[in-house]
Amino acid sequence: MRGWAWAPQARRLSTPRPPAGATAPASRLVEAQRPLQGFNLLRWFSLVSLLALIPVAAAIGTVLSNFVTRQALHRDALLTAEFIANCVAVEAAQVGVPSLVPLLDPRVDSWQMGLSPDDAASARAHTFPHLESLPDALLVSVYARDRQIVWSTNASLTGTHVDYNDELEEAFRTHNDVALHHARTVGSRSEQRFVVEPREFFIENYVPLTGPDGRVMAVVEVYKEPGHLMESIRAGQTLVWWTTLVGGAVIYLGLFGIVRRASRVLAEQQKLLVAAESQVYAGEAARALAHSLRNPLGSVRSSAELASCSDDEEVRKHAQDIVTQVDFLSQWIKEMLLYSRPTGGNREAVELCTVLDGVLASFQPTFERSGIRVRWQPDELCRMRVQGNTAVARQALHSVVSNAVENMPGGGELRILLRAGDTAGALELVISDTGAGAVAPSLQRAVPYEFGARLPLLNRAMERFGGFVAATSERHAGAQVRLRFGPYVPDAGQTT
Repeated sequence: MRGWAWAPQARRLSTPRPPAGATAPASRLVEAQRPLQGFNLLRWFSLVSLLALIPVAAAIGTVLSNFVTRQALHRDALLTAEFIANCVAVEAAQVGVPSLVPLLDPRVDSWQMGLSPDDAASARAHTFPHLESLPDALLVSVYARDRQIVWSTNASLTGTHVDYNDELEEAFRTHNDVALHHARTVGSRSEQRFVVEPREFFIENYVPLTGPDGRVMAVVEVYKEPGHLMESIRAGQTLVWWTTLVGGAVIYLGLFGIVRRASRVLAEQQKLLVAAESQVYAGEAARALAHSLRNPLGSVRSSAELASCSDDEEVRKHAQDIVTQVDFLSQWIKEMLLYSRPTGGNREAVELCTVLDGVLASFQPTFERSGIRVRWQPDELCRMRVQGNTAVARQALHSVVSNAVENMPGGGELRILLRAGDTAGALELVISDTGAGAVAPSLQRAVPYEFGARLPLLNRAMERFGGFVAATSERHAGAQVRLRFGPYVPDAGQTT
């Protein structure tokens, strides 16, 4: 069971009231009453960045997916146009004419190009089967300049006149080698009467063919359902979306990790700021308390000195005890004032055993009155010096011993053990008592009140010098406090 376990008397010391005449600064009271409005950086970043990243990633994925699709279809249309142009050029070379494009329309007078009607018909008969053999073709039609279909793989369309077709008009008007249209529905126009019905969707290509004078004399309309091409497009789209998803996740997780670390750093800095404010307030309260107690302590000491002049030996003994305890209390107040000031982290070598012996000597009258036995055997480890501050070490040991005494009002045994720490040169001082201990709920409430108001300052100071304070307690088994002191490391130019 981990925690702090001390007697109820120590809990009352944890919330001291300001002495008469001493008032806490108004600014500190206002800050203590003001609720902290924390800004959860990690939560806001998680939500805002996710809301911002999702549409951006979706837009990037959509743009890249459309780009991949357009490029693939454009490449397929170029290959189709090259295939058709090569077929027409080969047949024109075989019949010996500069261009066979005007003769694709049987209504054109072939004698004007020096070719008989039979030879022209034969050339067309050899050209159209090549167009019909286009891979994945659903429908192939050839349009003359008057927008009449002069040939089609669907014979019922031959001789049909198309009133208006945007893509067809664009091909005739712009002289583009490829006019592309990607359609997903079937039967939207009268000329879309396929020989083979598409299973999903089809591609509509318009290939303009120019004559010897450079004018567009015919346009080949090709409807295709390229299965392999669509598989490649789907694979490319899948790759684009997966890449976008993974990239967005990596960016989000990377930024999340950075902001999470920054949030932790800010939280730690906020805790340090609150601790610093608490330390300042505790220092002000300590100074006010010391100022208020100085005169009463002087009066008590003067009265005890007068009582020590009595003829009664018992009275003189008790009066001397009072004087001794008042002197120790005055010394503790001075140390608390010194300790409550913000320190710059000055280090010094501390002879731990010497400080411990002094603390035990100050408690010797209390040990005798309470019937407490002390088991403490110095050894060779006492020769080692630890890093810290003598006043801090004395205050720490005094607090621990004082609470141990309060835990054993009916007497008991105080065991002290000095052992080597986990690092070279470090020392651990273990102080345990045979008091009643504490149950789990008490342990949960014990930090940091059971040591009194100075424990937070004490613990931070020990951590600043490479040490810490830890405690355990069990019901009817007493409490054990472990004080860890770091090894002494002299500053540059300082001799040990």
